[in-house]
Amino acid sequence: MNLKRTFGAILTILGIVGIIWGAYAFLAGGDSVGNVSMNQFSSAVPFVVGLIFLFTGISLVKATRDQA
Repeated sequence: MNLKRTFGAILTILGIVGIIWGAYAFLAGGDSVGNVSMNQFSSAVPFVVGLIFLFTGISLVKATRDQA
């Protein structure tokens, strides 16, 4: 089992979740989870972090070669 490929897949999934959460919070005019509330403009932070995770995860999966 290749650890880099697994970590890349986890980063990709976290990136997709971050993009969806950031887009939903932005379109809803803010998001409130428990004691944490965001306005519409600070909801761009999880979107940007999700993009970074997504592209890093995809590049990590693509760059890792299979070892048989």
